[in-house]
Amino acid sequence: MTEVYLRRLSRWQAEQQRDGVADVHVAAYRGAAGAEYRDRQSFLREFEQHVQQRDFDMVVADTNGLVGCAYGHRIDRTGDWWSGFRGGLPPDIEELTASGRTFLLAELMVVPGLRRRGIATRLAERLLARLDTDLVVATVDRPDENGHANAAARTLHTWGWSRLGEVGPPAVPTAGIGAGSGPHGGGRPGIGVGPGHHQTVTREVWIRRPPR
Repeated sequence: MTEVYLRRLSRWQAEQQRDGVADVHVAAYRGAAGAEYRDRQSFLREFEQHVQQRDFDMVVADTNGLVGCAYGHRIDRTGDWWSGFRGGLPPDIEELTASGRTFLLAELMVVPGLRRRGIATRLAERLLARLDTDLVVATVDRPDENGHANAAARTLHTWGWSRLGEVGPPAVPTAGIGAGSGPHGGGRPGIGVGPGHHQTVTREVWIRRPPR
């Protein structure tokens, strides 16, 4: 069995590894045939934007090359990220955002051949282990037409996250557990739509308060 190593990247290292990260994205999300080039270029533009965000942090999974990654950044104090939230935002969430204590899990993805080995769990735990924030946020696809939650929502629930509500247009940067079939295999992944993607559909918002 291939041994997978985790390592944390600085902002500079993340920028240097951008092509490898894009390769993981293409493999993980497995878009429509012929769309790989467009998806890759869009991802690279958005990844560049995420890397520049406040307190950007990233952990990658490596064998003889990148096979997965997780990254995110602190949500801006202005609260613009929540502009499409449906219903009233709880006061404590507003306060945590305004005080700069909210972190966005912007992407979590693993290549298909190495899923169901707990790599996504390890990546998330390593990324979030040293946070000094009081709230972590991610978005996932809504349940399907039959009311079945997607793999990402089930994974978050297993990890102890809770559903806060829904967010939709106007557009905001969202988060994502990517992997064409979720971090542990299955259907479409999707803790979010990936770095810098802008909200064009309504998605679920999930939150986690780091243990103290």
